[in-house]
Parts: sequence; structure tokens; C-alpha cells
Amino acid sequence: MLLEPAAIPLALYIHMPWCIKKCPYCDFNSHTLPKVQAVQGTTSVHDLPDSALPAALEQAYLQALIQDAAQQQPLAQGRCISSVFIGGGTPSLISAKGYQWLFGQLKTLFNFDANCEITLEANPGTLEHQPFADYLEAGINRLSLGVQTFDSAQLQRLGRIHGQDDAMQAITRAREAGFNRLNVDLMHGLPAQTEAQALYDLHTAIAQGATHLSWYQLTIEPNTVFFRTQPVLPEDDILADIQQAGEAVLQSHGFVQYEVSAWAKEQPCRHNLNYWQFGDYLAIGAGAHGKISQPAGIYRFQKTRQPKDYLAQQPASMLNWQAIAAQDMPFEFMMNALRLKDGVPSSFYPVRTGFSLDSLQPVLTRLRQQGLLVADENRLQCTARGFNYLNDVLSEFVTD
Repeated sequence: MLLEPAAIPLALYIHMPWCIKKCPYCDFNSHTLPKVQAVQGTTSVHDLPDSALPAALEQAYLQALIQDAAQQQPLAQGRCISSVFIGGGTPSLISAKGYQWLFGQLKTLFNFDANCEITLEANPGTLEHQPFADYLEAGINRLSLGVQTFDSAQLQRLGRIHGQDDAMQAITRAREAGFNRLNVDLMHGLPAQTEAQALYDLHTAIAQGATHLSWYQLTIEPNTVFFRTQPVLPEDDILADIQQAGEAVLQSHGFVQYEVSAWAKEQPCRHNLNYWQFGDYLAIGAGAHGKISQPAGIYRFQKTRQPKDYLAQQPASMLNWQAIAAQDMPFEFMMNALRLKDGVPSSFYPVRTGFSLDSLQPVLTRLRQQGLLVADENRLQCTARGFNYLNDVLSEFVTD
């Protein structure tokens, strides 16, 4: 079966790779911001402010993003961009003026939906320099604040550069500036964290005005400081109690869990829904990953990770451009779709993979009989029990 890209939604991911400092738990492609940066053969020396990129570095990187986007223009195949997510790193290190220029340039390359969702990840510790209203004016209409916790002692342990007051003020100021769509990232299961402390974080974010919460458990990842010097985390029974009590708090305040770690009071994150529904996404920036459907197959690609290499290439090479193998397609699709509480229509599978569901019917039938998938052939969706044992369900789609 040939794919029809026009039937598959398209998003855009933009990666901003720098942070003021690297957090000990972070395994994302982020790099400590240099105070002296060679840019296109010249050296710009800056006394780095606490919350801004050197101007020459910002300009060079934004120009590289546009060159990167221009080489990917044919991959859009005439489709509109339905959502944009600016992640990092710390994207709020880029000025609002820089984003205004960036989107002006991007709109000469791509068509954007009239109601395109544009999300900016922001660190509460890097926002003093730039009024939220300026980001809103630049076209950013959704904000995601990396709070992690409102406990100042825990923030220090996590290596964050903001404190409790910074986090609370950032949420308040964002709402006052006009951001009606505001996500707050919170972690639970922090070192020595009690259930009461975890619930305090949820209550505070809700009281401050968050409309969406990404609430996830701290995990220790390889190639991080915490992996090398592991902190003592709560026992499993405490983690289970935190999860259960936290879910009750969120539900009591009108938040709906629509994905494993995502809760929305009003609107889900459209960009993340596109990931989980197996949509396509272009990707620009150092270390960015993309997924694109073409009539003959679905391809993944990535960009070089190091900012200096990314800047030197201009436009950056399409690394590891590789088709998803036919035998891997069931797991690739289900790994995303079944993370959603409501799953997806069964019709999404043939439309977005190019393969029929017929070969999966024995597995689907078995999982439905076991009470792990809903007994509805028109949906691919876990039951409540299946959602609790999601890894076991997904393992059924792995082929040797």
C-alpha cells in the first residue's frame, strides 16, 4: 500500500541546544552556554548575562535554522504546519525579537495553519530579561514552564537555576501577559520526597493557574551526573502512593489524563498529540529528530548534536535518514498510539503506516480477550488494566 502524505498531519520541531548549566538528571541534547563563541570565522566576546545568548551567536544559530528548514521544504509535500514545538536546552534564552524574525522567515518557506499551535519551553530562571507579552507578540501562543518542583531544597538538588518564588512568579506573569495555554512540567519521586511534598507541587501549580501539567516520575538515565552518583529515591510503595494520590488530586481539579504523563484541564498539547498519533514532523536545530512519510515509506532522520558542528555545516546534514522497516512498524505505531488514554481510531494504522491491520488481528484478538485492549474493532485503545501494564501490551507487537 502506498502512503498518501497529504492525509498525514505535519508539525515542526525546533531545537535550541543551550542551557545556563546542565542539570544532573538531564540526558537531552543540551550544552552549557559558552561565554566566548566563535561565529563564522569571527570571535564575539561577551560578558554573558544571566538570561540571554550572545547576540552574534543567536543570529548565527537562527540563520542556520532557516537554512536547515529550507532544505527540508520539499518534505512538507504541500502540507500546512499544524503545530510547532520549540524545545531544548533552554529556548527562552533566545530573544522574542529573534523568534519574531525566525517565524517571519519560516512563513516564507511553509504554510502555517491559521490556528497553528506554537509552544515555547521556558526556564523560570531565564525569563527576567524578556516580558512574556513579547513572546506572545512574536507568535508563540503556548508556554511550557520547566518548574519540576516548588521545593527550593529539591530545586538545588536537581541543579535548577530558579527558586520557588521564580517558579510561582513565572506562572503568574505568563497568565497576566495573556498566555491562556500554559503547561507546567513537574517531576515526582524526587530524592527523599514524601507524598505530601509531591502533592504540594501539584496543588501549587494548579493554584497558580496551570492549564496543562506534564507530571512524570524522575528516572535515572545513562550519561547523566545522577547515573554516576545516584541519589536515594523513594521506595516503590511510596512512589505508588504518590502516583495514586496525585491522580486523585488532578482529577478533583478537573484535569483529564490523556497520555501517560500528560494532564489537561482545557486543551491537550496538539503538538504532542501529533507525535502519539503517528503524525509527521520536520526537525531543525542541533540534535533534532524528525519523521516524514513519503509514498514509498516512512523515514526518520536527525541532525548533528554538537552546536558548533551544526553551525559549521549550514545547512546541517540529514543524518541517519532511514526507513522504518516493515517488521518494526507495528511496535513503532503502537508505542505511540497506545500511550494515549483514548487510543486512536483503527483507521489510523493503515493511513499512517501504509500497512493493513490484517496481519495484527491474532495479536489484537488475544489482547482484547485478555482485557488489555478495548473490545472495539474500530479503536486501538488500552483498557484501564492494559494502560497499567502498557509495557507488557507493547511487547506483544515486537517482532524478532
